[in-house]
Amino acid sequence: MSDLETVIQEFNPSSFLEINPSYFNKKGNTLVYETSKKTGDSLVKPLVVKIDLVTNIAKTIFQNFNDAKGYQLNESGSQLAFVAERDSSTKSLVKFYKLYYFKDGADSAKLLADKTSAGMPTGFSVSDNPNILFSKKGKELFFGTAPIIPAKDTSLPEFERVSVDVWHYNDDYLQPMQLKNLESDLKKSHIARFDFEKNKIVQLGSPDYRAFYLTKEGDGSVAYAVADKGKRVALQWQGFMESDLYLLNAQNGQKSLIQSDFKGNVFPSYTGKYLVSYDDKKRKYSAYNADTKQTVGIAKDIKFPLFDVENDMPDDPNAYGILGWLENDEAIFIYDEFDIWQVDPLGIKSSICITGGLGRKNKITYRNIVLDKEIKFYIKGQQLLFSSYNNIDKTTGLVWHSLGNVFVPSVTYTARITASIKAKESNVFSYATENYQHAADIRVADISPNNFTDSKILPGTILFEPNPQQHDYNWGTAELFKWKAYTGKDAEGIIYKPEDFDAKKKYPMIVYFYERNNNTLYNYNAPSPTPSRLNIPFFVSRGYVVFVPDIWYKTGFPGQGAYDYIVSGTRAVVKQGYVDSTKLGLQGQSWGGYQIVYLITKTNLYAAAWAGAPVANMTSAYGGIRWGSGMNRQFQYEKTQSRIGATLWEKPNLYLQNSALFSLPKVTTPLVIMANDADDAVPWYQGIEMFTGMRRLGKKVWMLNYNNEAHNLVERRNRKDIQIREQQFFDYLLKGEKPAKWISEGVPAILKGREWGLEK
Repeated sequence: MSDLETVIQEFNPSSFLEINPSYFNKKGNTLVYETSKKTGDSLVKPLVVKIDLVTNIAKTIFQNFNDAKGYQLNESGSQLAFVAERDSSTKSLVKFYKLYYFKDGADSAKLLADKTSAGMPTGFSVSDNPNILFSKKGKELFFGTAPIIPAKDTSLPEFERVSVDVWHYNDDYLQPMQLKNLESDLKKSHIARFDFEKNKIVQLGSPDYRAFYLTKEGDGSVAYAVADKGKRVALQWQGFMESDLYLLNAQNGQKSLIQSDFKGNVFPSYTGKYLVSYDDKKRKYSAYNADTKQTVGIAKDIKFPLFDVENDMPDDPNAYGILGWLENDEAIFIYDEFDIWQVDPLGIKSSICITGGLGRKNKITYRNIVLDKEIKFYIKGQQLLFSSYNNIDKTTGLVWHSLGNVFVPSVTYTARITASIKAKESNVFSYATENYQHAADIRVADISPNNFTDSKILPGTILFEPNPQQHDYNWGTAELFKWKAYTGKDAEGIIYKPEDFDAKKKYPMIVYFYERNNNTLYNYNAPSPTPSRLNIPFFVSRGYVVFVPDIWYKTGFPGQGAYDYIVSGTRAVVKQGYVDSTKLGLQGQSWGGYQIVYLITKTNLYAAAWAGAPVANMTSAYGGIRWGSGMNRQFQYEKTQSRIGATLWEKPNLYLQNSALFSLPKVTTPLVIMANDADDAVPWYQGIEMFTGMRRLGKKVWMLNYNNEAHNLVERRNRKDIQIREQQFFDYLLKGEKPAKWISEGVPAILKGREWGLEK
């Protein structure tokens, strides 16, 4: 038995007590634990016990409570705060928690705050999800407050209680979204500071705020808030909310406006002197100075875009983001598409490209790997480990850089490097590498800068290499493929071929797609049944070629974009001579499913198509609900993936033009639709509209509805089933095999659960 176990046993010998989860301080020299009754013995009371692990002295600091939670120790372990509820009436429908505080030397924990305390906002109380925090120095204590929620009305008998959702046009969020977020909203708290000198609460946070930032790990004199109250309704059609940015006095909570109607991201400095922001609309960075109350443009001397140049959605492009701050707020590190820049927050000093412009020169993207998640800022001379991604050949690598020194690049490898993690007290580094032929291994390396060379051999020792049984199977290869799209743009994609590929043979080919995937060239794909996407290694192993083209879009014409890249890419692969042009298939899910149903109204090139959760009619889908989030779907068409860029009333012709439903008479390709009745993203009636339309017109169409399943299949039994049906469907139309019974005859409802129609 350990010393700690001995202390706990000696302190609490009663068999009537059990130890609840315990809590340590950061330094590990203090332990707090709670005991609770195992029986209904009213003489045995729950306790909160604090143990000094240096002296092994235990002390009871709190007792006689119904519930306690949120335990938080300061770094040294000398202070403890938590919330507890001591209501003597067990029948009370509303439980009021109070904030308690203990400091070494005191007899017991004392009450600090409750709903009646000075400074508590009207109608608020101490939250039972308090998110308690001591500042770095331990001089400040922060906790959460929350509005008091009235108890449910139990005066009426159950059979007379109405269950109704009231939708109101002035609600911040639609009712489905409110209901989806109900549990998290009930747990939401708003940050407050307890002022020990004035013995009062200073409310800092507010329900009006979307985000709140303390500075200096709670020891800063200022804080920042992002407020979106009154602007939330626009989420329905924008997919985002504009905000007001505020500077707050962390001592008294007073606030002052920095900027209104802001769209973008903010990055407070460690001390709080600066608030750097990227404005999506202006596509520029600026820095607010809390001392001078002035805002200046920064990074203006960088001649390259600092925002996503590949954005093809009808919305403002996002910034590439930041690496972090330099010590003492001297500089902020900002990413462009390839390189990393050191930028003066005063906007005076010239920006310095710390990667020497070699990223852009060689089309390699450098990004920092966070090796220590507790780092709040970086110091001069600090060794940083960057990932490198070659945008030309899709290889990846690792490279050390010492801040302030000349950047020296290293090689990239024909692999995908992931799961990077470093030991806290040494230069031992673990990471994984994978490619299409090999599942992710686990490697350990000494990552001292001197051990990094330009060798083509990945550094480190392989500890674990999975899937040795894969050698027994026909697997495949992955290669980058380039062609000229119908738009004239150079396009890229990936071609997967069987391991025993013979260029003199003719193979059936399935085309799978979803936006752009060329950066997945070295990704390993496990052959397990998938929730929706094509099981690439499964089909490749069975003698199919699989082609995954990248797609670029033009606002207002997403369907045409799909046609220009998918069809041109398909024909370019066929020209290579090893694909049978009469045995081409399509498979895609969600946005990929939409593009499939659109494509088959524009071409008869494909002999078989499989569309999961497709949108067939943009006019009816526009006003629907994404039940997974509760959000309305309008924003998708006006600002994001569906890329129409206008409301249904502004450009109804584009909604009609991009909807497969209105061109169904042109379809000749046999189609399988998966549309599940519990789909939480695409309304399943979209699949119904497509199915009933094609059925009415005498087209070959099947629909699979996996009962109570979501947008992507969750249950493994359903994943296995759809994998079998997908194989049977493509084998029938692309290999000439006998169709399964579900394809040739269907499965009537009277046979549901008795027959599955998988037999031939």
